[in-house]
Amino acid sequence: MRIDKFLWSIRFYKTRTIATEEIKKNRVSIGESVVKSSKEVKEGDVIKIRKNQIDYKIKVIQIPKSRIGAKLVPLHIKDVTDKEQYELLKMRKMSQDYYRIKGEGRPTKKDRRDMDDYVENDVATDFTDWDEFFGETGDDDSENED
Repeated sequence: MRIDKFLWSIRFYKTRTIATEEIKKNRVSIGESVVKSSKEVKEGDVIKIRKNQIDYKIKVIQIPKSRIGAKLVPLHIKDVTDKEQYELLKMRKMSQDYYRIKGEGRPTKKDRRDMDDYVENDVATDFTDWDEFFGETGDDDSENED
């Protein structure tokens, strides 16, 4: 099976076209040599793939006949990626959260409706007659006129 079709069939890339483009950009290699899209994959090959700024390594256990379901992927490949690569990915995700914490920024429609409901209820229940609050009545004004 061609390597572009293999990477698509094991769901490493969403489309075969994306797999082909990544291979053309020299991000996929078998062993230590960069490959072309037409390279045939055999059982036992170790494929090195550069994706999301980390290097994945997968070992081919079995060649699928066509695209397979996500639950069947472990039957066809074995992930032999270094743990340090996954730690790098985790650190990058954490550093991206530094710039914008999830939930900050523009409110969603639901958030906006909740805020509007809160403000409307707050104004309706807390409305106070300020003259009455400060103890001023219309009678006091008439005494000062004399």
